[in-house]
Amino acid sequence: MRPPASCCLRLAVVWAALCFVPLDGPEATAAETGQIDVAYLPPKDSRHQPLYELLKEKRALEKLQQILSPFRLPRRVLMKIEGCDGVANAYSGDGAVTVCYEYLDEIWQNVPKETTPEGITPIDAFVGPLVDVFLHEFGHVVFNLLNVPVFGREEDAADQFSAYMMLHFGPDEAQRLIAGAAYVFKSDLKSPQVTLSLKEFSDSHGLPAERFYNLLCLAFGADPNLFEAIVKKGYLPVERAIGCEDEYRQLAHAFNTLIGPHIDDTLAKQVMAKHWLPDVTARPPPRLQSKR
Repeated sequence: MRPPASCCLRLAVVWAALCFVPLDGPEATAAETGQIDVAYLPPKDSRHQPLYELLKEKRALEKLQQILSPFRLPRRVLMKIEGCDGVANAYSGDGAVTVCYEYLDEIWQNVPKETTPEGITPIDAFVGPLVDVFLHEFGHVVFNLLNVPVFGREEDAADQFSAYMMLHFGPDEAQRLIAGAAYVFKSDLKSPQVTLSLKEFSDSHGLPAERFYNLLCLAFGADPNLFEAIVKKGYLPVERAIGCEDEYRQLAHAFNTLIGPHIDDTLAKQVMAKHWLPDVTARPPPRLQSKR
């Protein structure tokens, strides 16, 4: 079953208005909406220039700026894209979210040339992970600025924050975002048997396969009818699927209790009223000449 309407209006709203808002303005002295600034820093690697120009042309950050505008935050947050000297990374800190061109380049290189047998379009394989990484890092910022208690690993909580937000788009867009975000793990799931070094288990992030199944479980738990193919086609084992509605309810309760009061319901409704993903027939730009 889908989340209650009041919950959707509060959150999905956070996902819908892609209008441009001027970046200049006074520093906030109290929790306010519209606290997101954006910046596209020129890439250090000339091979990332087409990606830089594409993102600016499509106003990718301005759309995220409006999607997140209903959050009441005590200070301004900068969301930026910049070159990271060859390191594919995304991180947050000091009231800023940074996603590297190198990281987005890796997503770009992973995009299929045609719609996959699973129905994932090239544009969704690019937009899904892009939205996911910004929401994940923004989750870290929200936890910090709002002093949200996190029980467990913060990286897991940020994954859940992102998934919950994506699931509050409209049904079609939620499906596309979840499918695109899950597709990024494709290369890590080619073999049913995986061998890892012991050090891999020490990372603060979950292993790729764990993050893949956690994402699918939350989606199925949010709406078993909308995401029934996840289980029917064997992407999510039945043994895990049985408990996914409980897992989703636990997340929804935590989000609505700890973060929901910091979201402007009226503004969220305005944001939620629009559709924001590109048409499924849209295509990502030509692939970059990757150095990897």
